[in-house]
Amino acid sequence: MAKPYAPQQTCSRGDDLRRFLHFSMWKFLTRYDKIILDYLAERGTFMRTNTHSDPFYPKIFKMVLPIVIQNLLSAAVSSADVVMLNYVGQSAISAVSLASQYTSVLFMVFYGLGTGVTMLCAQYFGKGDVRAIQAVEGIAMRFSLGISVIFAGAVLLAPEWMMRLFTNDQELIRIGASYLRCLSVCYVCWGIAETYLAVLRSMGRVTISTALNVLAFSINIVLNAVFIFGLFGAPKLGAMGVAIATSTSRLIELLACLVVSFRTKDVKLDFRYMFIRNKMLFSDFVRLSLPALGNDIIWSIGFSMYSVILGHLGTDAVAANSFVVVVRNFGTVLCFGMASAGSILLGNVIGENKLEEAREDARKILKLTVITGAIGGLIVLAATPFVLKYATLSDQAMHYLKYMLLINTYYIMGTAVNTTLIAGVFRAGGDSRFGFICDTIDMWCYAVPLGFFAAFVLKLPVMAVYFLLCTDEFVKWPWVIKHYRSGKWLKNITRDDLFEGQA
Repeated sequence: MAKPYAPQQTCSRGDDLRRFLHFSMWKFLTRYDKIILDYLAERGTFMRTNTHSDPFYPKIFKMVLPIVIQNLLSAAVSSADVVMLNYVGQSAISAVSLASQYTSVLFMVFYGLGTGVTMLCAQYFGKGDVRAIQAVEGIAMRFSLGISVIFAGAVLLAPEWMMRLFTNDQELIRIGASYLRCLSVCYVCWGIAETYLAVLRSMGRVTISTALNVLAFSINIVLNAVFIFGLFGAPKLGAMGVAIATSTSRLIELLACLVVSFRTKDVKLDFRYMFIRNKMLFSDFVRLSLPALGNDIIWSIGFSMYSVILGHLGTDAVAANSFVVVVRNFGTVLCFGMASAGSILLGNVIGENKLEEAREDARKILKLTVITGAIGGLIVLAATPFVLKYATLSDQAMHYLKYMLLINTYYIMGTAVNTTLIAGVFRAGGDSRFGFICDTIDMWCYAVPLGFFAAFVLKLPVMAVYFLLCTDEFVKWPWVIKHYRSGKWLKNITRDDLFEGQA
């Protein structure tokens, strides 16, 4: 049975490691706090005097709020999964955490396709070309349906083999396989709904998109409780209950999208859009989406490799990381909301061919990102004592959990800046290639090899390996910031006379 957290008596090597981590975090956070405080002191007057007079700020705050609510609910679902499965057992938490890596990969696929949709549709919406938006939706739908069907077939036919990539523990394989098999329906519904929601967001209809996600997430949380604990006469299904709840909520979300589509006059969830043919738009979508899709898949698979590394270091590390991911998700909601809203607003402005205005708006978005990154770190820091108090893990897992949370207090800043620039600002200007190259080099030439070398060759302690993995975001800062300052990302990617000569 799991015991309350207590300090560990470890060997001298572990003491040296902890002193090293404490010193490294203290040095970074000392410099980090000074940078933030200096920044706020320098810009405080600017923010007070300009947020009310500049129309940009009301626009982005109005768009960020629904996205933040959506991200909070998404994090709440993950949190509810972990909290409820905490009462089932550590094996259930670990198995679902590992199996969910495939969902994370698929999410990044949909996010990449959605990025292509947003890059094109946001600019064409700024230009006022609705037919081009419909054609882009159809192109994205063909890709998302094909990929989601492949994923659904894989988890339905070979879930045990997929789990063995992450762990050798037979109990985790058994629980994770049943979880994956139940998600097959979810993947297809999710692929269709995400494409339509990306189109709505690119047209500034963020509130509708958020309302549909609120519906899905709320149903998911309620059904989690019903199927995990056997409420209202339902069977107690444990980890499988989470999968059933997720699939059901995604199906309902798709049905809600169809209702919204029926009441919308211009852009609908219409499968006939898949048969609109336009070679130039298809070429643009592939040219812009494939690097974004490749970027997100490369990053997602690379990040999943972190779970592979931790999974082979023991279930304690996996269980601790499961809680850390949930807390980090709450810490990054503002940052990711800023990136998403910034991408849409910049795309609209660029589509109107106001390039200098877009450049200035990008500068404002980056300033806001620094502030939200600092807030995110403080959220993780404030949540740490509560997580340590209520988590019921083994003593060793609690020990890992404490230091993983402390590392994430500053890791969020690296994530915030890179996400806003690579996935927000650069992509709004039609530049998805830079992020693909940057993340490929960072993840597969630096972070993943370093993690495997540290864990399986040097055989460093778990926390040393985790600390090294969490340097990935900061390594690429110099190149990302240099590319931002160059302005090479800023392009109007719309075309004229796309359907000239067509019926």
